[in-house]
Amino acid sequence: MASLSEFFSDPASTGAWTVVPEQSRIVAKAKSFWGAMPVKVRFTEFTGDGQVTAPQTVFGRLDIKVASLRTGIGRRDDHLRSADFFEAEKFPDISVVVTAADAVDVNSVDLRAQLTVKGTTNPLNLKAKVTPVGDGGMRLSTEATINRNDFGVDGNMAGMIPDTVKISGEIVFRHVD
Repeated sequence: MASLSEFFSDPASTGAWTVVPEQSRIVAKAKSFWGAMPVKVRFTEFTGDGQVTAPQTVFGRLDIKVASLRTGIGRRDDHLRSADFFEAEKFPDISVVVTAADAVDVNSVDLRAQLTVKGTTNPLNLKAKVTPVGDGGMRLSTEATINRNDFGVDGNMAGMIPDTVKISGEIVFRHVD
């Protein structure tokens, strides 16, 4: 792959890009039962797009359907969707809006973003690894640790769940022709 600086400067890279959900994944991990048991949440429904305009100018948006969360235990999934945690009926989407990107090295980029959960928006800085995938697509791989209380995601029954959650994503984008 050419360097990210070359990618951003290439006129063929400019324009609209769209997320390919079937080649992408979004996961959140936390521990429960006082830190002894890890819980992994997969989000199975999300959409997104992005724009590359002038050199180094990037904008993107990812919308994740809260109702699509899956842990493998139906009752736990229903509880996480409830008012105790995400309030999926009132706040159906988690959104990540990328407002800027800076190439760090040949295959990494710093993304400045805003994360919105339950109607609360906070800044989110992400370092993403960018790798090409077949047919001109690009995969962005990143992870971050957030404090769920910063977004009003409560449900901490007697200290069973820590405040921090690790979120990770491998998102594939394809250029829209």
